[in-house]
Amino acid sequence: MNFILTAVLAVQMLTALSMIGLILIQHGKGADMGAAFGSGSSGSLFGASGSANFLSRTTAVLAAVFFACTLLLAYFGNLRAPESSSVLERAATSAPVPAAPAASGVAAQIPSTTAPAAASTVPAKPASGAGQIPTR
Repeated sequence: MNFILTAVLAVQMLTALSMIGLILIQHGKGADMGAAFGSGSSGSLFGASGSANFLSRTTAVLAAVFFACTLLLAYFGNLRAPESSSVLERAATSAPVPAAPAASGVAAQIPSTTAPAAASTVPAKPASGAGQIPTR
């Protein structure tokens, strides 16, 4: 199964790189429009309107192969063996984490968070109106 997945992934990467190269090499349809109006010689206003040439047909075939590889990778990614599940399911069914060891040495000197808080020394309301936003 891993060999098939690796082969499909390799084919997908090669087709993607080939498509990028072929698309960049191709001549745009609108590029001949400037040549039609005096800056060069062109057969027609929007270029040749015949059947698709070799580059565009090859690009279409590579796009179909890329699409098929993408579907295969999505199918293989969705398949799961019974022992492999999501991370949350594995965490819920795994053994509980052992408790921390008893406090000793320096750890015993750290105060716990359950101790009552010290009385606040900040007055609840300032004596004068300084520092407050005036109201109307």
